[in-house]
Amino acid sequence: MKQCWRIPPEANAAFVWRMEDVLEVYTRPHDSHFPQVCMDESAKQLLLDKRESLPGQPGQPKRVDSTFESGGMRKLFLAGEPLAGKRFVNVTERRTSEDWAHFIRERIDVHYPKAEKIVLVMDNLNTHTPSSLYSTFAPSEALRLLKKLEIHYTPVHGSWLNMAEIELSALARQCLSRRIGTQKELEREVLTWQQKRNEEAITVNWRFTTADARIKLKRLYPSLEKKKSSTSKKTVAKND
Repeated sequence: MKQCWRIPPEANAAFVWRMEDVLEVYTRPHDSHFPQVCMDESAKQLLLDKRESLPGQPGQPKRVDSTFESGGMRKLFLAGEPLAGKRFVNVTERRTSEDWAHFIRERIDVHYPKAEKIVLVMDNLNTHTPSSLYSTFAPSEALRLLKKLEIHYTPVHGSWLNMAEIELSALARQCLSRRIGTQKELEREVLTWQQKRNEEAITVNWRFTTADARIKLKRLYPSLEKKKSSTSKKTVAKND
């Protein structure tokens, strides 16, 4: 696994707490009643060709004019179930709290209707919160949806702990690394990628554990020995 340089440079108990919480989730075995789902979002800029491309000929590749016209940005909401080899992507024009709330409701009611709870791992973006459910739906509906979620947030500067980033990286490389002009085309390409990857049931083999973190990221853990030493010195000074 590639570590991200956004990791805090010094001891950070808040980071450690959330990191170990997510890593504990990843040790749980697959359970269809409590599916582990990782959610994240990205974006794709639409680029419209100003001139029609020239089709490829024998011995000559397809030629695309370098000039283009921006078609605006589109947002990509992705939820993946790493242990089951599933992923679902929605293309939207925005990334508001309402967009996130509708995306989550679709996962609950359409893709996991029989689950007792969805164990949801995601970053702490300001729209990724239960309050977005309440600002979008009636209170009774928001509470119904919230009761179906067991939420685990990755720490600040720890989005690399979210396995959804692995899926977004694959999506970017395999599907989005070319010029796409319209939302319909983007939706079609993303759906094709999603279906193919789901048919192949590609899973994620996560190997970074809490034991690894306590060794490789030891500097992030507060030093209890220093605290004991400091407390001891204060006690001696007070007695003197």
